[in-house]
Amino acid sequence: MRSRKRRKLKPIPIIILLLIVILIIIAIFMLIKPDKLETNNETKMISITSLEEAKQFAQENNLNLDVSYKYSNEVAKDKIISQSIKVNEIIKENQDLSIVVSLGKLDKEQLKKDNINELGTVPIMMYHGIINTDTTNYIGGNVDKDGYNRTSNAFREDLEFYYENNYQMIRLEDYINGKIDVDYKKSPIILTFDDGNANNIKVEGLDEDGNIIIDKNSAVGILEEFKSKHPDFNVTATFFLNSTLFNQPEYDEKIMNWLIDNGYDIGNHTQNHLDIKQSSATEVQKEIVTVYEQLDQIIPEKYVNIIALPFGSPYSKEHSNFQYVLNSTYNNKTYKTTAALRVGWEPELSPFHKDFDKTFLKRVRAYDNNGEEFDIEMVFNMLETRRYISDGNIDTIVTSQDNNSLVADTNLEVIYY
Repeated sequence: MRSRKRRKLKPIPIIILLLIVILIIIAIFMLIKPDKLETNNETKMISITSLEEAKQFAQENNLNLDVSYKYSNEVAKDKIISQSIKVNEIIKENQDLSIVVSLGKLDKEQLKKDNINELGTVPIMMYHGIINTDTTNYIGGNVDKDGYNRTSNAFREDLEFYYENNYQMIRLEDYINGKIDVDYKKSPIILTFDDGNANNIKVEGLDEDGNIIIDKNSAVGILEEFKSKHPDFNVTATFFLNSTLFNQPEYDEKIMNWLIDNGYDIGNHTQNHLDIKQSSATEVQKEIVTVYEQLDQIIPEKYVNIIALPFGSPYSKEHSNFQYVLNSTYNNKTYKTTAALRVGWEPELSPFHKDFDKTFLKRVRAYDNNGEEFDIEMVFNMLETRRYISDGNIDTIVTSQDNNSLVADTNLEVIYY
């Protein structure tokens, strides 16, 4: 019997084998992780109908959302008047999306009834130390005779008082730039702290991740507590420092970066708390530039170019040294200061008032004195008839027709009732 010869199979070309393997890998990848497969789908712009929808869409698509407000007789309140990216236009990551939200019909009678007045005065509160003590030998919450230092509990009560009386915090820098972003019928208030006392933001140590642990009875500890309790209060403050910064050298750099990252600002209070009126021009320039250089080293381009004048000195802009407060060059370092704060006594003008002068701003001393000598009680009683009351729109200035001659030149829309 003849034996049958076994037929030899032709070898499969290597390129075909590679194709088979690739197809198998793609099939497995699609079956196991279809959600990871890249697509070339492009996202198109939708028609935005509300602010919340705009926020959500911007977040989901990594857009930079800019919101402005405008009165409209045609578009209902809180609805969208316009959007900068057209419907069905392909959007790109980090693209700017500007929307205009309707404030509803302009009702001048309602504005008048609600006493909206954006030419009213604004309190810039001046604090120094916040001391964690329950006892004091002085009036109210004052820890020292002149009330520059305040108890922790008194500071908590101050914040509650501001909140209950329809104030909302804004940044000092926003105020001097005419950006008053507070709700309808609310009034702006600004908090400042001088001297960089350790009790402004006392550090108790570091957590396991190396983050600072803040004493809950220090100024910032109390502010953060209030922020959690009242998120609509827009908690912020500006801290004016000498060369000792916050007097906690092992933590100062962490403190300053933490403050900037969490919505607070840092400004200049001269190197050694200099009395500018009693000093030479060279001393003034050196003291100011030294602090600016320190800030440049730790938080470059993140601090505010604002000075709180130690002792409120000089007491007049006509003093020969005042020019060095605002700008000069010393030791090859040029500085420019945008605003200066005095040791004050009464609220300051609206930034929209023709006489507003950001280079010489008054502050309110946050202390108790039985309603006398411009203490908190006296000042806020004064404010009841002259306070800045917002229309809730940063793009308009609303005030009485009687104030027509007092409005500064502005690019904003001015509305009189």
